[in-house]
Amino acid sequence: MGAGVMKSGGGGGRRGRRRGGRAQPMAEINITPFVDVMLVLLIIFMVAAPLLTVGVPVELPKTAANALPSENEEPLTVTIDAAGVVMIQTTEVARDDLVNRLRAIATERSDDRVFLRADGAVPYETVAQVMGALNAGGFSSIGLVTDIGGPALDGSGR
Repeated sequence: MGAGVMKSGGGGGRRGRRRGGRAQPMAEINITPFVDVMLVLLIIFMVAAPLLTVGVPVELPKTAANALPSENEEPLTVTIDAAGVVMIQTTEVARDDLVNRLRAIATERSDDRVFLRADGAVPYETVAQVMGALNAGGFSSIGLVTDIGGPALDGSGR
């Protein structure tokens, strides 16, 4: 990569010419291949760096956009109303029986996603307990469903 060999002499004049044509080491280093390799490595690291960052896993709020066509099953929805009653889809379920019902549903489904809808008046403790039951029932991907138009946290009051 670095030093090369060149014949002594050059240019056609007699001044630096020797007889015998003995090869001498070239004193200059060709840095073009080095620059090429460094630019390729720079591009690789620029592309790979954003992929290495670990973000906070969140389910973003749903919008009016159409659903992705890859969903084969109807999404499972668990709802907690203002009185603390837990419902799977539209069927009321006792809290003691929740984990067993979720396990039975999980064996029939190929997707482990579930959407949790909770009334704003429900205590956080109740929501956390239902989320624990969802996890124990075999659903590891839990999305919290919210409405749009809530308060902005930028101080604008919207």
